[in-house]
Amino acid sequence: MATQKVGGEVDAQCTRCKMNLAHTILAMVGPKIVRVRCNTCGGDHAFRGTAGVTDRPTKASTRAPRAASSGGSTRAEKVVISFDEQLAGKDLASAPKYSPKDTYKVDQVLHHPTFGVGLVTAVRGDKVDLTFRTDTKTLVHGRGGVPADRPVFSPPTNKHTGPADKPQAELPPDSEAAAEISLPSGD
Repeated sequence: MATQKVGGEVDAQCTRCKMNLAHTILAMVGPKIVRVRCNTCGGDHAFRGTAGVTDRPTKASTRAPRAASSGGSTRAEKVVISFDEQLAGKDLASAPKYSPKDTYKVDQVLHHPTFGVGLVTAVRGDKVDLTFRTDTKTLVHGRGGVPADRPVFSPPTNKHTGPADKPQAELPPDSEAAAEISLPSGD
């Protein structure tokens, strides 16, 4: 293999052209090429060897073997419980259908019309986390309060008012009938 030097040429992966092309070496750190310029598009970028070829050592060769710790702290091994194991012992036949109006609790089994059978894993206010076979979804619950709890819409009354830019004079209740003003006739 020929020694590389600044100003020389090398094949590299161009980030603009997305191809392995000839590049001019712009900078080196020791024997390692750091920066290159594409001879086709003229773009400067960090050196990337040809696709699929790397000068990095593999993980297996860089790791030193771990020595067995004598009495030191040991890591707890992660235990993964499958979805089927979580549902074992639960009554799937009597699982209620999901409704945002109903309220749910942790470890309750539900049947969702889109996602299928799910297990409630967390409850946060008006939201629940349901774990399904393929994913965990956050859904709402407890939104079906009695109608008295919900605000009632009352439309505005049809009270005859004058122009909006002039204040209305308050009339006493007995003089409302006398408030009609007769217009002068044009005789």
